[in-house]
Amino acid sequence: MAASSDSSFGRFGSGQAVKRIEDRALLGGTGQFTDDFAPAGQAQLYFLRSPHAHARLVAVDVAPALAMPGVLLVLTGADLAAAGVKQMQVTLPFKRPDGSALAAPPRPALALDAVRFAGEPVAAVVAETLAQARDAAEAIVVEYDELPAVTGLAEAALPGAPQIWPAASGNVVAETKYGDTAAADAAFKAAAHVVALDLVNQRLAPVTMEPRVVLAEHDAATDRLTVRLSSQMPSSARDALATELLGIPADKVRVLIGDVGGGFGMKTGLYPEDAVVAFAARAAKRPVKWAATRMEDFLAALHGRDTDSKVEMALDATGRVLALRVRTLANMGAYPRNPGVAIQLLIGPWVSTSIYDITTIDFRFTALLTNTAPTGPYRGAGRPEAIYIVERLMDAAARKLGLDPAELRRRNMIAPSRMPYKNAMGQTYDSGSFERLMDQGLALADWGGFEARAAASKARGKLRGRGLATFLEWTGGNVFEERITVAVQGNGEIEIYATTQAMGQGIATSYAQLAVDVFGVPIEQIKIVLGDSDRGTGFGSAGSRSLFTAGSAVKVASDKTVATAKDLAADALEVAPVDLEYLAGRFQVAGTDKGIGIFELAAKQPEQRIFIDSTSSVSGPTWPNGCHVCEVEIDPDTGEVAVASYASANDAGRVVNPMIVEGQIVGGAAQGLGQALYEAVVYDPESGQPLSASFMDYTMPRADMVADYRTVLDQSVPCTTNPLGVKGVGELGTIGATPALVNAVAEKVQMPLTPPCVWALLHG
Repeated sequence: MAASSDSSFGRFGSGQAVKRIEDRALLGGTGQFTDDFAPAGQAQLYFLRSPHAHARLVAVDVAPALAMPGVLLVLTGADLAAAGVKQMQVTLPFKRPDGSALAAPPRPALALDAVRFAGEPVAAVVAETLAQARDAAEAIVVEYDELPAVTGLAEAALPGAPQIWPAASGNVVAETKYGDTAAADAAFKAAAHVVALDLVNQRLAPVTMEPRVVLAEHDAATDRLTVRLSSQMPSSARDALATELLGIPADKVRVLIGDVGGGFGMKTGLYPEDAVVAFAARAAKRPVKWAATRMEDFLAALHGRDTDSKVEMALDATGRVLALRVRTLANMGAYPRNPGVAIQLLIGPWVSTSIYDITTIDFRFTALLTNTAPTGPYRGAGRPEAIYIVERLMDAAARKLGLDPAELRRRNMIAPSRMPYKNAMGQTYDSGSFERLMDQGLALADWGGFEARAAASKARGKLRGRGLATFLEWTGGNVFEERITVAVQGNGEIEIYATTQAMGQGIATSYAQLAVDVFGVPIEQIKIVLGDSDRGTGFGSAGSRSLFTAGSAVKVASDKTVATAKDLAADALEVAPVDLEYLAGRFQVAGTDKGIGIFELAAKQPEQRIFIDSTSSVSGPTWPNGCHVCEVEIDPDTGEVAVASYASANDAGRVVNPMIVEGQIVGGAAQGLGQALYEAVVYDPESGQPLSASFMDYTMPRADMVADYRTVLDQSVPCTTNPLGVKGVGELGTIGATPALVNAVAEKVQMPLTPPCVWALLHG
């Protein structure tokens, strides 16, 4: 039951570019990040980390550290094991090539028998000050027996490569296969054209403005831990910390999350450091805080991507794709995590055929161990890797057939009349008009005017290229249920609690707009509350799911609240509910001046509020899609690539806040362009040492990287799996940008496209 569209507050409802309600505090410096909290008696924790990529841990002598000034506690892996702290396990049902169970080393919160990557935590020191903790950590004596290390995928897969975990022979964690090999072989044999590429999605650091921070306090009276985190998933963090690691009931842990300075997937799961801080707070009987340095996050936070793929596409004489073959090695690092394995072996493959009618596939994805930091979710999480493959192949095929890249794509797109469409991986697209969206993208980019721009660039001594990516992605994490509580307070405020999490994406504003649609009150009277595991349990924010799952649940819960309030108003006014109209926060008896405001009604209730606890579900994932076009200018003398323009047409279904959606698309595109041009986590192949552990040697994209961003939103194809008709949008730009830029430069090139790389390509 929504408020009338005549409400004077409609300009704050959905569909409007409402300024973000989160920004006043953030821009004014009054945000509440984890590191802003400093309870009385707070101690500081510092981690001693392994300098070796691979070594047996022979002995750890902490006695010198315990004698240092200000030291309260020193912990080792042996201490945690003796106290019953469990190790992190991979629990997915994937198999190894021989049919045996998945094999991955369990990860202790602090190293036990061995260290398996440089930067792995070996010991933790808790002291009165950070300086004291750091000094004491340097006094710890660790005896290592160094072992051979391997960091690269190709090297890890070779016979005789250093073995990282005995049960994972050949360093193989697990492998998945999809499709019909015999049918694919036949298609390739019959094909008029075959294109093949070797493609690398290099390892990336998901750099957030706010590094990881943990603050833990233990209440001895209740034996309860309160843990403040910079995280995307409060409930998941609580459950993992309590039951999976510390071995205590979940109700003995409360996780609180305030403002989060960026997540990008890197903050979706619990880290070993989080468990150590929580354990230390109980053991030291003091609040304990750990704030990661930038270098610590480069060393030990989850990295993204890191795949090597050999890919082939078979086409008939007209350019119709007959089959797609993919062989991918995926780097799990030294300690695989459930999400990291699933992303590369399952989720990425789901979108590998993208928006194209490709029915014959032959896929093999192999997850490998290496002596590097673990990999996991990073914006796009498997979909960028998959889309990069098919879009690079599309351009290679267009060159081979002498076709315009857009024309080749057009010949292979799934028609709207075929929706819902089940792809070769068994995933069902509910909606999409891919050719029409491409036409919008081409028009926005002035596709037909490229030759004139190329000539102008040539006159300036520059080379000009253009690249195209037409694609879709899957969103939702396949967790479709959300719980929302709504409390209409007698003081004139409507409080809505959701179990998803804000991390800079403006989700609180979008929820508030959806509430304005229903309640018809000023947006200032809507209070969105997030980040308290005591208030509700849910999956959290990952996989671009927040708006279409929790936003839909906000609408459902708000409608339930108005319906309940209507019954209460009918009793208060002594009329039948059918005689009441609701408009702009007030129930009115039809045809009279008799009525009652919803806040006045709430004040009359026993608890001076109207409270609804609502759980609802959407029926499936969403499939946002886009057409992104990138034009570049290349300086042939230096190899420098400059992004001349970037145009994108995007189908995100119904748009709640166009300003926020466009910001998400442009911000995501910046990250995708950053991968294409600049970013790479690099390890020394001989020693296993990370060579990119600071901003001195890891280049990030800048705001001035693209002078001309053009974005359009097509709302004509609403999603059918949720009542709002929205589609997830947070990762869309990242997925399209990388192949669009690389396609603009060259066919045989690997990322990042640094000036030396491009210069060498130009000059042989």
